[in-house]
Amino acid sequence: MECTVNWTGTPATTSSRSGMTFLAETGSGHTLVMDGAPDENKPDNGGANLAPRPMETVLAGTGGCTAYDVVLILKRGRHDVRACSVKLTSERASTDPKVFTKIHMHFVVTGQGLTASAVERAIAMSHDKYCSATIMLGKTAQITTSFEVVQV
Repeated sequence: MECTVNWTGTPATTSSRSGMTFLAETGSGHTLVMDGAPDENKPDNGGANLAPRPMETVLAGTGGCTAYDVVLILKRGRHDVRACSVKLTSERASTDPKVFTKIHMHFVVTGQGLTASAVERAIAMSHDKYCSATIMLGKTAQITTSFEVVQV
């Protein structure tokens, strides 16, 4: 796996290369824009709020990784899963490096005939065995999960 990240500056000031906008080009041929929050006290350090922060993309990627696993595990178990969402909330350290210290994942899994035990098992398997992002972030963060099952 590979990714190239290029600093672009902000669109209005590309000649001076100010701003904190970055364009990531993934090995699979996709692009992702990242930016920083505006910083009134240090304008040279701040972004223009044009895209997600880099750490937001880490959190989003973790949610995508685990939701992917949960859906795949349920499908492989021949469960009729129709939708899956996961809301991640997090806390970060107050000093550098500001790693994630707590992450909570709340899953809402929709399907027909889905049992709570099947969903709980899929989440546990993702959390404990398959989701690289969750397992990696678990080295610095306490990760907790909750879920609800919606029948259709």
